[in-house]
Amino acid sequence: MKRSTLPSLLFLFAATSSVAFARTDNEEGDRGSWPQWRGPALNGLTSETDWTPEGKAENIWNAEVGLGYSSVAIGSGRLYTMGYDKEAGLDLVWCLDATTGEEIWTHAYPSKIWNEYHTGGTLTTPSIDGDVVYTLNREGNFFCLDAATGEVKWEKNFAEELDAKPAQWGFSGSPLVLPNELIVNVGKVVSLDKATGDIKWVSKDFGASYSTPAPFEWKGTPVLAVFNGSIAVIEREKGETLVEHEWKTDYDINAATPIIIDDAIFISSGYNHGAALLALTDDGLEPVWESRAMRNHMSGNVLIDGHIYGFDEEVLKCVGLDGEVKWSARGSGQGALMGSPDRIIFMNGDGELVIAAATPDAYTELSKSKVFESGVFWTKPVLLDGVIYCRNSEGKLVARDHRAAK
Repeated sequence: MKRSTLPSLLFLFAATSSVAFARTDNEEGDRGSWPQWRGPALNGLTSETDWTPEGKAENIWNAEVGLGYSSVAIGSGRLYTMGYDKEAGLDLVWCLDATTGEEIWTHAYPSKIWNEYHTGGTLTTPSIDGDVVYTLNREGNFFCLDAATGEVKWEKNFAEELDAKPAQWGFSGSPLVLPNELIVNVGKVVSLDKATGDIKWVSKDFGASYSTPAPFEWKGTPVLAVFNGSIAVIEREKGETLVEHEWKTDYDINAATPIIIDDAIFISSGYNHGAALLALTDDGLEPVWESRAMRNHMSGNVLIDGHIYGFDEEVLKCVGLDGEVKWSARGSGQGALMGSPDRIIFMNGDGELVIAAATPDAYTELSKSKVFESGVFWTKPVLLDGVIYCRNSEGKLVARDHRAAK
């Protein structure tokens, strides 16, 4: 493990890290919804505690939404996701009744499959903002849709308008909704007027864009952590780069959303690169430590009570903020997870939904249930109101009942 000479900063991070996502615009969030990628507080965590790890054997409902890896956004009783219809050559934005799974509307448009080394299909997650929903696909097609009807309010093609070039697997970052702007990462980070789609500013080109930026404040200035071909911090007024730190991986894949811990940024990448905790200083981003203990290939981590939970390639791990591994659970395969105050919820590589205790003491499995018989399981599950929504790469979307008995 490579370490810096910053023990006092490390102590500060460990002492204050019970706040999983520091000083964001969305820290409180809308607790009755899951409006966008990584949820209401943008940290991959739910505040729900009144649910049971042991779910019912039968699904509440099942739906077919097309090929891909889009997670779900939920608000006002409606669920939004995306999928690809291979026979028709169409990307589909789905609006379903969150309670029954019944279709409310779909929006379809031509797209390619992009099935390089996997089944292809959609990659990003829709984002809800009041009465509209935003979607971005791997080719740069962006839509602002009426949340209730699917009517197109406005649209853009960033590949054409900004000469933004999709990387090998296409644009994969989800739209980031903030109170006064809309952020899109297409290599160049773009700030948009939410109502009209007018561009406020465009940043420099940071390279391959597979990750969604993370907002926070640094010294009172609203900023974004952007994890593309590097890890950079840009200010949100004009999109100017404040600091940038090189972080190269094979195929230029940095897919996990950065985690903000006070004045530090945790990043992780697959392909044997690893993870780092970087202190944000006036002189730039300085490594507190670097390690191969956590290598996020696709899905990112969650931070719960000063410990990081995530997939180190095919091994589920808990890592402390000092970079030390607390426990490893082998045999998990490549999966995806979210967290709650005392539990982690994840899909493993065998298509099983697993609930485990969020504790650094040991891996403690609370329940495991077979959800899918085939497919790839890189889509993050979402827990809302005691229901866990799970998806596989083949387009099967299910709602699992984990509501506590009344």
